[in-house]
Amino acid sequence: MKYKQTNRQFGNNELAVLLRELTRVLRAGVDGDVVEFGCYEGSTSLEIMRVLVHYAPHTNLWLYDSFEGLPEKSAHDISPIGVDFTAGALLARKNAVVRRFKQANLPIPYVKKAWFSELSVHDVPKQVSVAFLDGDYYSSIYDSLRVVVPIMSRGGVIVIDDYTNPALPGVAKAVAEVMPVQQLNALRVEQSLAILQM
Repeated sequence: MKYKQTNRQFGNNELAVLLRELTRVLRAGVDGDVVEFGCYEGSTSLEIMRVLVHYAPHTNLWLYDSFEGLPEKSAHDISPIGVDFTAGALLARKNAVVRRFKQANLPIPYVKKAWFSELSVHDVPKQVSVAFLDGDYYSSIYDSLRVVVPIMSRGGVIVIDDYTNPALPGVAKAVAEVMPVQQLNALRVEQSLAILQM
């Protein structure tokens, strides 16, 4: 399946890995919906939906974003080369994301406006086959994993962006803290992504 050029926040090499993992899980028939934490303007979300329409049209896509830009950094996120990442940066609008799906003539996903720390079991599907986490900061990735790991299906996968990005060191720190607590041990790295096999 071909995919379109995504936005500058997520490169084509990373997108290819994400869509490959998504396709593999869908073709294996793993139960559960697909979630994206940190959808920004929805470019990657559109590509995910195109794959779902092709391979699993009855699988739902759930998108989560603050739609207020990035939160404040914690001490875990400080990097001398990450100065461009500031509170309020990467601001997108929920209605603009929905409009992009309508313009692309694709099914409208569930779209939830919230900080990830506010999410509970009532805000997510009961079962998830693929989770894409693009929260940029320690707290966003930690909170995303807190919510999504308990609802992951066996055979599913979690893909985490910016794991090797030196400008965003909090991502790898959050993954390192959560893995032993959640008894996760199947991690591999491709491009800038961490891939957790469930």
